[in-house]
Amino acid sequence: MERPDSTSPYFFVCDHYGNRIPRKLGQLGVSDDNLQRHIAWDVGVAGMAEEFARRFDATLVKQLYSRLVIDCNRPLDSPTSIPEISEDTEIPGNRGISPEEVAARRREIFAPYHDTIASLLDRRLAAGQPTILLALHTFTPVYHGEKRPWHIGLLYNRDARLARLFLKLLAEDETLCLGDNQPYTVDDFSDYSIPVHGEGRGIPHLLFELRHDMIEEESDQYRWAHRLAGSLERALEHSPELAH
Repeated sequence: MERPDSTSPYFFVCDHYGNRIPRKLGQLGVSDDNLQRHIAWDVGVAGMAEEFARRFDATLVKQLYSRLVIDCNRPLDSPTSIPEISEDTEIPGNRGISPEEVAARRREIFAPYHDTIASLLDRRLAAGQPTILLALHTFTPVYHGEKRPWHIGLLYNRDARLARLFLKLLAEDETLCLGDNQPYTVDDFSDYSIPVHGEGRGIPHLLFELRHDMIEEESDQYRWAHRLAGSLERALEHSPELAH
């Protein structure tokens, strides 16, 4: 967690920041190479998230453990919460695990992450502090053999106000291919952070996706964070009510 006491209206969360695995689980039967793939974490998102938060002097809550241990952007009853297969890769260490092991992963990894987000957001709301929740993610350039043309995806469910604003601002850059709820959509069955922490509190929110082949290098993470930060600044200029 970074800057928990920030007064910036922007509040960043990063559900798939890291690819750590608790020592007691070994590597879940997954090779080193596969732990560097997108199946284990959001490639490139770490540097971008940190630079966004630094630029806005904003809070950043980041999940350091791999989504292969437990996916912190999935409801606990989702079949992909603790995946036995991810894309085309089997995860042997997740096969046939006991209810006690499931409960341990929820208690030790999922709950502390979301309890931290919830307590910080509730404290901000109790203090009347404006809050705009941005969940930062990346996506693969190819999925099951299909190329994805989008550079950026703006994802939402019932509340499109922030997505519509960013789509308008980002569309001014004609070099960008934007995804309006592409390559994914947000819903109550496949997502957790936005439905629970954003929609549940009625605060402005958006799930922000970048195609990870554009930000695999640290220098590109920094560059894209600053390129897109201008749109975040202009969003508050265009809709100052978001910060009040």
